[in-house]
Formats: sequence, C-alpha cells, structure tokens
Amino acid sequence: MKPQGFPLLRKLLAESWRSTLGWSFGLLAVMLMYLPLYPSIGGSPQMRDLLAALPQEMIKALNYEQISSGPGYAQATFFGLTGFLLMSIASISWGADAIGGDEEAGLLELTLAHGVTRTQVVLERAAALALRILVLAALVLVVVLVLNAPAQLGIDTANVFAGVLMFALVALLSGTGALVAGALTGRKVFGVATGTAIAVIGYVFNALGNQSQDLQWLHNFSPYYWAYGQAPLLSGVPWAAVAGLGGLSLLFIVTSVVALRQRDVGTS
Repeated sequence: MKPQGFPLLRKLLAESWRSTLGWSFGLLAVMLMYLPLYPSIGGSPQMRDLLAALPQEMIKALNYEQISSGPGYAQATFFGLTGFLLMSIASISWGADAIGGDEEAGLLELTLAHGVTRTQVVLERAAALALRILVLAALVLVVVLVLNAPAQLGIDTANVFAGVLMFALVALLSGTGALVAGALTGRKVFGVATGTAIAVIGYVFNALGNQSQDLQWLHNFSPYYWAYGQAPLLSGVPWAAVAGLGGLSLLFIVTSVVALRQRDVGTS
C-alpha cells in the first residue's frame, strides 16, 4: 500500500458520509426519545409495579431486571434494544456492501483493475466499516454523557465509556460477519444473512440463557451476552469480552482477505 494512499478508504468515507449522518440522526432521535424519560418512567413506582406484574421469564428475556436503575434503564431501552437494532442494521448493511455488494454490481472488478490489491480492498473497506462504527459510537458517548445528569441516570463516567465500547464491538462483529460472507461468496444477500444471524441469534441465545440455569450454556455462544452479560454500564469494561469480540472480528477480516485472494471475482 502506498504511503500517501488509502485511496479506497478515503473514497468510501467521502461517498458514505450521508449514510453515516442519517444513522447518526437515527441514534440521536432514539436516545432523546428514551433516556430523558427515565425519571418519570424507569424510576417510577408505576414501573416497579408493572415489573412486579410481569412474568419473570419475560423480564429476563428482555433484560429488564435492572430497568428501575439508571444504568439498567439505559441498557434495557437503548444499548441492548433500540440502539443495538439500529447499530446492527447499519453495520450489517455496510459490511455486506463492502465486498459482496460491490461484486454483484460489477464494481469490484473495476476497482481491482485500477492497480489495487485484493488485500488492500478488504483492509481499507474493513477500516471504513470500523471508522463509521466509531463515529456513531462517539456520538452515543457524547449524548449519553450530556444526558447523564439531566436524565438522572447516575452512570459513572468510566462505565459510560465501557458501555459504548461494548456497543461498538458487538456491532463491529455483525458488520465483519457480513463482510466475510460477502468475501467468501461474492453475494450481498449472504452477507446480510450472516450479519443478521450473528445479531439475532446472539440476542435470542442471551434471552434463552437467562431463563434457567439449564440453558445458561447458550450464553457461551451469544456475542450479545459477551458484550452485555457483565453489565458494563454498572461494572465497567469486561476485558475478556473485548478480547473475544475484537479477536473474532479480526479473524473475520483476515478470513475475508484470504477468501478474496483465492477465488475468481465475478464467477463465484
């Protein structure tokens, strides 16, 4: 790669700023919709009465056990639900487009004809995916820190960083899962399916594993649980989960490089 280069990274970031901005507004709207309501909803006696009336299985499946506390409310309503959904959709769409989408559109062959290597294509597009996730995560970090005191969430500043870190890493895993499936098959649909499976199965396995001790083994296969099972907004960074999510994302990127280098583009 040329020292002055990163042409694919710069081009992709320049072309995708509108998309990144749109997802930023979506996340901002959700945070402004939910987080300021904590004093009147999450911490209210009515919410505690509602939780007492709900089946425990439903409460555990939705991760509502700590919703009456500020950190638990932020986790249940944003980080673990609406924000998780939006961030997953964004990262999966970006990851699926990076290789599989370009190949289906006939653009990948054109890119490779301009003197860039297949390794460079994967690495720069993976970097663009990570940077866009980082931008969204930075927005979330700033907004949660700003709303923390006015919304009476009571989250320690260090734990806000921890929660946002896990929020970004679990999204990155789905995005790189979509990336590797696109690199292996040359098809966007398989990228979307793989990234979605990582997010959905992780969420479902977490919900099922919360139901009983007999099902807790499912947590071992749930990236969602790796990220949130130790309640980072309450307990800080779960470093083992950071290593697991980061390491698996890196493995997906390396596999994408190997896959794209070993197959014929446009004929898979």
